[in-house]
Amino acid sequence: MSWVMAAPEITLALCAMGVLLYGVLQKQEPAFVSTMLTLGGLLVTAVVVLAVPEGGAYRGLFVVDGFATFMKLLILTGAALATILALDYNKHENISRFEFPVLIMLSTVGMMIMCSTSSLMTLYLGLELQSLALYVLCAFARDDVRSAESGLKFFVLGALASGLILYGISLAYGFSGTMQFNELAAAVTDKASPGLVVGVVFIVAGLAFKLSAVPFHMWTPDVYEGAPTPVTAFMSTAPKVAAIALLLRALEIPFGHITPQWTGLIVLVSLGSMLLGALAAIGQTNIKRLMAYSSIGHMGYALVGLAVGTAEGVRGVLVYMATYVFMSIGVFACIIAMRRRGRALEQISDLAGLSRTDPAMALAMAVLMWSMAGLPPFSGFFGKLYVFLPAVQSGYWTLAIIGILTSAVGLFYYLRVIKVMYVDTAVAPFDARSPSLSFVLGVGTVVTALFFLTPAPIVNAAERAARVLFPG
Repeated sequence: MSWVMAAPEITLALCAMGVLLYGVLQKQEPAFVSTMLTLGGLLVTAVVVLAVPEGGAYRGLFVVDGFATFMKLLILTGAALATILALDYNKHENISRFEFPVLIMLSTVGMMIMCSTSSLMTLYLGLELQSLALYVLCAFARDDVRSAESGLKFFVLGALASGLILYGISLAYGFSGTMQFNELAAAVTDKASPGLVVGVVFIVAGLAFKLSAVPFHMWTPDVYEGAPTPVTAFMSTAPKVAAIALLLRALEIPFGHITPQWTGLIVLVSLGSMLLGALAAIGQTNIKRLMAYSSIGHMGYALVGLAVGTAEGVRGVLVYMATYVFMSIGVFACIIAMRRRGRALEQISDLAGLSRTDPAMALAMAVLMWSMAGLPPFSGFFGKLYVFLPAVQSGYWTLAIIGILTSAVGLFYYLRVIKVMYVDTAVAPFDARSPSLSFVLGVGTVVTALFFLTPAPIVNAAERAARVLFPG
């Protein structure tokens, strides 16, 4: 009955194949209908995710549990909202083609496999399926030099990251004799062989690239800036969730017995990401590059919970990622709405006087910026609270203090965006927003602003998901 456990992945893959066939056979422009079919496929997949029973499949290669379910629903949410964002943008930029939603679905299938992996082999399969589709999406605007450049950079550096992961997997297999997570956990003792530890380091390095964490962040600003904005929105949400899910499962289950050997590495990556994300964003004038450095910093905050190595820390990571998805997708909805006389704009200065030309969008952007900075009562504050508290309780004072200080630094460039909107002299208003764009902006803003009223559903679901990795 393995196919039952993999029903969500199979469902979404079949939907992708169906939309692909429809797009090839349809005579008229099929992009809009293909997008609607994709959204339907993502919704159906979410229902199947909730209906599938827990258990293992494919002789230990695949597992379904509360952790996988939580992360898959987050990934599907990010993919659906990014697909809606593409409706208006792709049409204006003349890249409205049916292949776009197909690639979104195939990449999402890879991410869902990453959440359910219980073997180093499945880990690599899901990771590459996700990455190959993303490479094409980044270069989807084939007549735009920046888009082609971003796709090429992402592909070349992604190939390097894949090599690192493969080498780490080969070392882990060579020194343990197995690729299954449960068998690795039984084989790994407190005194693991140096070769196995080196293998773990290479795996973490490759996954840190997918997470755009320091020192493997170099691709992020250029790719974020050059890729079509809906692709950037997609990359900043769903793949980040999938990479965090894979990192959590790949470290806590098979290598949980050698936590001291890899905790120091995670601490260094987290510290570097927080510091670089805060400091490098200060001088940015392009808002997409600003969001790129911001995402590096946010992944550093999320890794604080992993570095702690407790169920409470993992719960904090999951809550953080849930809040980050809605914050990030809301900001990118605002960026896509920055269009004047049909031309897309990306400079922070283009937001000048937005509070007078479009008060609703300015308020939404201000809420999202406050939340990104981690200020109460917005969701970003609770995300940071749930990762910093376990760090303090476990004695990781340096991580928590650096996190708070870098959040204070980040407040400067988030407030600068608000200052430009509310203080600077108004320029010409942006073009009218489409209903689809307003919907995504509304969802991101409402969830971010009202999270403090009912945080229990997400926090409790994150708690149950974290307990899967810490059954004791």
